[in-house]
Amino acid sequence: MKTEGFSAVSNAHAKVLILGSMPGQRSLAEMQYYAHPRNAFWPIMGSLFNAGPEISYAHRLDRLREQHIALWDVLQFCERLGSLDSAIKAGSAITNNFDRFFACHPEIRTVFFNGKKAAELYRRHVPAATQRLITLPSTSPANAAMSFAEKLRCWSQVANPI
Repeated sequence: MKTEGFSAVSNAHAKVLILGSMPGQRSLAEMQYYAHPRNAFWPIMGSLFNAGPEISYAHRLDRLREQHIALWDVLQFCERLGSLDSAIKAGSAITNNFDRFFACHPEIRTVFFNGKKAAELYRRHVPAATQRLITLPSTSPANAAMSFAEKLRCWSQVANPI
């Protein structure tokens, strides 16, 4: 099934970009980044920036923008059955336009990847970056081997990217 991702969430003064690979089925159905209730992304953002699932999605996005954090995915389109990154059909991936994005967001210095697949796709399909690239553990419920506390510890560097 051909899957299309979301637009970036950002403001002109973003300093950090968080990239996933492609929204999962629940996120696509709800038209929200990281909508699966067992995904740790929003609870982590709640701990770091008071942008947790207890407030509305729109307010969570506003809080990230206030913290100069942009949110997007590496892929604009792909073919995939289900939500797993491993199900992305080889050769079907089309990346977002990062040249244009970075031209419009010149203050971004650090790119954090939500999981290894996002980092792999970015490094394979996007020309050499001038930003610092950091791979964080996936917040997906499929990454059950790592506890929430461990994920939060790793993700805490988003709050202090320098």
